This record gives sequence, C-alpha cells and structure tokens, in this order.
Amino acid sequence: MIISKTCDHAIRAALYVALHEDRAYVTIREISEHLGLSFHFLTKILQALTQKGIMTSFKGPNGGVSLARPAQSISIKEIVVAIDGEALFSGCMLGLDTCNDDHPCPLHQQWANLRDQLETLFTQTTLAYLADRIRREGLRLANFEAVSLVS
Repeated sequence: MIISKTCDHAIRAALYVALHEDRAYVTIREISEHLGLSFHFLTKILQALTQKGIMTSFKGPNGGVSLARPAQSISIKEIVVAIDGEALFSGCMLGLDTCNDDHPCPLHQQWANLRDQLETLFTQTTLAYLADRIRREGLRLANFEAVSLVS
C-alpha cells in the first residue's frame, strides 16, 4: 500500500461524509459503523482533518463532522498531505534521504515518473468526483462485513 492505513481511513471517512453532504453533520459513530473502522482511531483521524481545515466538527447530541468546503474543492492529495505529509509526492521509493537526479537510487527515475503521475491523479481527483462514482456505479468504501453506506 502506498498510503498509510490512517490515510486510507481518512479518505474513506471523508468520502462517506461527501456522500451525505446534504446533512449538516454525520456522527463519527455512524461513519465508524458503516465503514467498519475503530471509533477511537477514526476520532483521531477526523480531528487531524479538522485541524487541517478539511472537515469541521460540532460537539453535542446532534454533533458530528462535515466537510469544511464543498466536496468538489477537496482533492485526494489534500487529504494525503494532511495525514501522511508530502513524502509520497517528493520522497525516495527506498526511503533514502539524498535520492535525487545527482545521487539517484536504483529506482529513482521510474519512481519519479510514477510519483508525478500519482500526484497528478490525486490532485485532479476530488471527493465530489469519487462520491459521484460511488452513487452511479455502486462502488464500495468498506469491506463486505461492514454495514451499508445508506443510513
């Protein structure tokens, strides 16, 4: 996996909220149950997305989370950077500190090309685009054991 499990959960949770953008807030418990994710782990992930201005949260009996901006203005890259940082888009595939054109690792050129393609893909792909695909094509965000996306 190229992104961390935390980042994977962040993207899926943000997509779940984008699917329910018509609601003021979606509870963390609902997201956790529908995606089959740990409530406490998800809470920490959503706090990070809130701190980065991707989500907003509201405490209380009717509280939960919502997108801070319209889904069409939030790219997958923004979520990846918020959780995992820029390394995916700038780092060495082998994790070397000084990998560059002057001092390349054995995978440098191939990884640089793929890395650029990934950055373009993640930059151009928005939550709105993916939410629309989920609706139109019946794609899934959770393992089969998790509950349906419809609440």
